[in-house]
Amino acid sequence: MAQLLGIFGFLVVLLRAATLCFQSIAIGGIVFFTVVTRNQEQRRDELWKPGWRIIRWSACALALAHLLFVVTNTVILVYSADVPLQEALGANYVFAGVLAILASLTIAIWSATTKSARMKSIVLSAAGFALAASVMTSHSASRMDNRATMVALTALHYLAVASWIGGLPFLLLAMKRVTDPDAKAAITRNFSRLAQISVAVLLGAGIALSYVYVGSWEAVYGTAYGVMVSTKVVLFGCLLLLGATNYFIVRGLGAANPIGANSLVRFAEAEIGIGLTVILAAAALTSQPPAADLTQDRVTFQEISTRFKPRMPRLSSPDVKELSESTDQLYRKAVAEGRNLPATYVPGQTPWNFDTPADRAWSEYNHNWAGLIVLAMGILALLSRSRNFPWAKIWPLAFLGLAVFLFFRADPENWPLGPNGFWESFAVSDVLQHRVAVLLLILFAAFQWSVETGHLKSHAAALVFPGVCALGGVVLLTHTHALSNVKEEMLTELSHTPLAICGIIAGWSRWLELRLPEQNHTKKYLAWVWPVCFIFVGLILLNYHES
Repeated sequence: MAQLLGIFGFLVVLLRAATLCFQSIAIGGIVFFTVVTRNQEQRRDELWKPGWRIIRWSACALALAHLLFVVTNTVILVYSADVPLQEALGANYVFAGVLAILASLTIAIWSATTKSARMKSIVLSAAGFALAASVMTSHSASRMDNRATMVALTALHYLAVASWIGGLPFLLLAMKRVTDPDAKAAITRNFSRLAQISVAVLLGAGIALSYVYVGSWEAVYGTAYGVMVSTKVVLFGCLLLLGATNYFIVRGLGAANPIGANSLVRFAEAEIGIGLTVILAAAALTSQPPAADLTQDRVTFQEISTRFKPRMPRLSSPDVKELSESTDQLYRKAVAEGRNLPATYVPGQTPWNFDTPADRAWSEYNHNWAGLIVLAMGILALLSRSRNFPWAKIWPLAFLGLAVFLFFRADPENWPLGPNGFWESFAVSDVLQHRVAVLLLILFAAFQWSVETGHLKSHAAALVFPGVCALGGVVLLTHTHALSNVKEEMLTELSHTPLAICGIIAGWSRWLELRLPEQNHTKKYLAWVWPVCFIFVGLILLNYHES
């Protein structure tokens, strides 16, 4: 159980992200049918029935996510802190979870049994309770100063996200199901106005919350919380760019503009994907203390500039025998010798953090060689965009080599290089994420090579590549490390976060390149965006150092 606590910690972040995502879709749908389609009751068969079906399933998924969240947190609390089960069930998160489950089931039942197209007060009240339950487990509810103001800002923040990002799937549904061009144009205009208001509220509440939770410019780059807030800001900028594009499309949308309607749908798809990624980043924030509360051991600007100054990459590796012993070996030796194991204050992690020169050299070698491969692929991908270099379309095959390299080198204490067995190694969250990355690389190489060379002409197969890129960026964004050396791990996160952002941008730019209509001139610019992102990833990895 102790070895699985690290994975449980990662699972809690994913469950928190799931609750925020399903909450946004369920509440966003309710807001959509309350505000955006308030004069479209006659379109029950076209829009209301399928729309409320999405709300109903989202509410059921929300209830399940809250249930798993409560169970997982209770298991961690009971087994890591020896808290009696009865006391654990009296915690605030349990009350909030029960409230959210009841509210979600109320929404699901109402949407399944209602015979009227008009919204009823019961579903609005249930949505309000679901939102309140989410706020109860946020940082704002635990603040001692200005708690009421912080709770109100957080509620507005969540509601704005739901109205904008959560409403987008229903806008796509309307664009697909509504046949009357005038009604379709009216729906898009109403949603555009709602989105503008939501963006304004989201921006205002976000600035106020960041001012309190971050506190200073030094905390922006000196703490994990500040780095994640910065990530949200960058992705929010991408959302604003997509939203602005849709705004200008909506202004000219009408019966005579089918190209604009198609482009609107494609940009909205990317908005949904990036928006859900931002929600995932917000879930990661809830697992970390606010930056304003961490006034000690922050990473300084001098330390950052020293670590990331340009240097020659390390292209020679130490022998695996020079590396520190694995955690599992250290535990077994301690037990065999009858020594007491030192306590750890981070569930699922060990109190040891051996950071020898050989360990650092091993890690730098891995990152730098991976950077060379990715840089070469980015250049080849860029050349393949031109008709003058058709041979460059073979670039995806090199990712198979990268996958093999990562499988052997990422975790030397585990099979096949180390003593930990193959299945045993999956109990460590970092290793599990590395193995998932290997699978993603293999999928990427196989599908993208087939697409680039024309062996697979399916449009769905072509979409595997952007999906893998975006998903890989999301996995890296949630990638966690040990907290035994806060500064050292923060410096590592500072190098990993730009990689995640580049992966997300690369994935959705390629998605739009494939999905936008041929008449949309944006396609030719997007074709160059994702290869440049890969080049940036290669350069960042080439300059990766741990000292």
